[in-house]
Amino acid sequence: MNIDIHPLTHDPTSAWKEISKSQRVIKINTKPPAADVPANKVRVVCMSDTHSLTHHIKFDVPDGDIFIHAGDFTRCGKLDEVVDFNEWLKKLPHKHKLVIAGNHELSFDHTFTHPFQNASACCKKTGSTLLDEIPTLGNSKESLAEAVKTENIRQYLSNCTYLQDECIELYGLKIYGTPWQPEFCKWAFNVKRGQACLEKWEQIPENVDILVTHTPPVGHGDLCCSGVRAGCVELLATVQQRVKPKYHVFGHVHEGYGITSDGRIIFVNASTCDINYLPNNQPIVFDVTLPKGRTKDD
Repeated sequence: MNIDIHPLTHDPTSAWKEISKSQRVIKINTKPPAADVPANKVRVVCMSDTHSLTHHIKFDVPDGDIFIHAGDFTRCGKLDEVVDFNEWLKKLPHKHKLVIAGNHELSFDHTFTHPFQNASACCKKTGSTLLDEIPTLGNSKESLAEAVKTENIRQYLSNCTYLQDECIELYGLKIYGTPWQPEFCKWAFNVKRGQACLEKWEQIPENVDILVTHTPPVGHGDLCCSGVRAGCVELLATVQQRVKPKYHVFGHVHEGYGITSDGRIIFVNASTCDINYLPNNQPIVFDVTLPKGRTKDD
């Protein structure tokens, strides 16, 4: 199925005003499942945007069958940050741990070379805050430049399965992960809105059960505190019209934390850090029914 470029794709706030006239956005308030997981289901635990602050988390990460981290696990992708995150992952009890990168993982994006070029101009357009203008989060420009030069960084994530435009099958469920997002202050894994974004989404297969992206789609978990929407218009169209996953997990927009639905797909913004970059948001947990005839013991 071909997805068309929306005429307002470069202005997602205005695009959503038009698209929302024919959309349902249902806010879902859920508590973590307390009962044991039935044999025909698996428990998925989702987090995102921990920004090297896992040591400051004051809650326990719930156990489950699959742990998903939807990107921005570091402040800038420095080697020591990646190693530290990998050690934290090692302590988690989940049998399967899936991780994608986000815009802060500078070292994971081989196309990323200019961390400070035109950042101010871009942020004025997106309505982001001064804290967002350059992704330092306490790092010097020199350390950011050094992070970009780190080679073979994926080898240091040895305690998880790292997905970058890749699909994995677990318990008969197909899970696809991709780090790309609409251009946002010239950070990592940025592509221009419209056709460039759509070309990334066209790589997502149609039979995915759980889609993991760093960026939200427009209209779901993407509303910034400035009133600007940061989600991708073509991602929403791709998810709703072609891919049709059961769950779409993402992060990126901290203040968009929570669960929504359009009546068919469950959208999960699992950002752990809030707007103040404090890791206060609880992991989001849900149970997924396995394909007919499958059990966790297969």
